[in-house]
Amino acid sequence: MESASVPLPHGAGGHAAEHEHHGPPEANQSSRIDRQTLGILLFIISEVMLFGSFFASYFFLRVVVNPAAWPPHPFELPVGVAGMNTAILVSSSFTIHYALEGIRKGNKQAMKLGLALTWLLGLTFLFVQINEYVHLGFSIRTESFGTIFYSLTGLHGAHVFIGLTLLTAATIRAFRGHFDKEPEKHLGVEVPGIYWHFVDIMWIIVFATVYIL
Repeated sequence: MESASVPLPHGAGGHAAEHEHHGPPEANQSSRIDRQTLGILLFIISEVMLFGSFFASYFFLRVVVNPAAWPPHPFELPVGVAGMNTAILVSSSFTIHYALEGIRKGNKQAMKLGLALTWLLGLTFLFVQINEYVHLGFSIRTESFGTIFYSLTGLHGAHVFIGLTLLTAATIRAFRGHFDKEPEKHLGVEVPGIYWHFVDIMWIIVFATVYIL
């Protein structure tokens, strides 16, 4: 005897299809922060930990290995040149802020000018740092001081190069008119801006630690 088929209530098939899901659930997204900004912030946190490991090595060499004098004889550091370079990089924080405020207010010319000036200042900083390396008189293989000095300042220089790459892309897009007045379209400027502020802050810490203290 065949069993009679029981008809599904109206709309039950639709509800079953709605509840049927294959694969992992969709990621929960906060309404307060977008994914790109969250991503760059998490990346910066990881970079802070990376710099922290280099600073730990630096202070170990300075306090434990050679506590008498720093930098040890006969090393000398060009504090004046590094100070001028610090002023250049700090100035770039104001220009990138000017670019960010420009795009938020719909002033595209301010955005373009701020990005271009930031890029030029960053390139100048990198050029001065490389020129400093050439005239220092010691290399990364010159005792532990040379190794940690080049490692710490070189790590920051690598981050400046990455920041310049991001700024190059943002500047090209700005001059091609890729950004408009909609807030959600500003991430191409805001994300490099956040990263550049991080680069500037880290250099102030490196400069104060290596050249001043």
